[in-house]
Amino acid sequence: MNRKIEVTASLEVVPIELWTEEESMLITKAKEILESAHAPYSKFLVGAALLLENGSVFAANNQENVSFPVGICAERAVLSYVMGNYPRIKPLKIAIAAKRIGEDIYAYVTPCGICRQTINEYEMKFGSSIEILMLNGQEEILKAKGIEQLLPFRFNKFNS
Repeated sequence: MNRKIEVTASLEVVPIELWTEEESMLITKAKEILESAHAPYSKFLVGAALLLENGSVFAANNQENVSFPVGICAERAVLSYVMGNYPRIKPLKIAIAAKRIGEDIYAYVTPCGICRQTINEYEMKFGSSIEILMLNGQEEILKAKGIEQLLPFRFNKFNS
């Protein structure tokens, strides 16, 4: 007899009037940094802001390249910089905002598969979840308590 493995994932929807000061600050930083993204091919700007345990906040944006695999997403850009320079300071929250060039409304975006796996790697390293805040077009935050909500069957320590 076959067995069934079932996983339930959920996101919390947080309207703007219920954002905490910290959430508002992180989303604002992500919105600001996306404006300087290098996205001449997709015309899709993404910004990410990362809060560390010591209170430091870092932000980065997507950087495209005509040789498409060479580009880097905003989430991986900020995580790579921070983990390369502050490898012992635990990341707590990452906020993501996106929009198309020429549009005023923010696009609802979640981390891509590579970014999800990257977030997973740092959750494993520090043994704790990284809260993921994703802005949508209605100025709401879609909040995941950790990467398991976006990547339930993740590749984790060779799945041992």
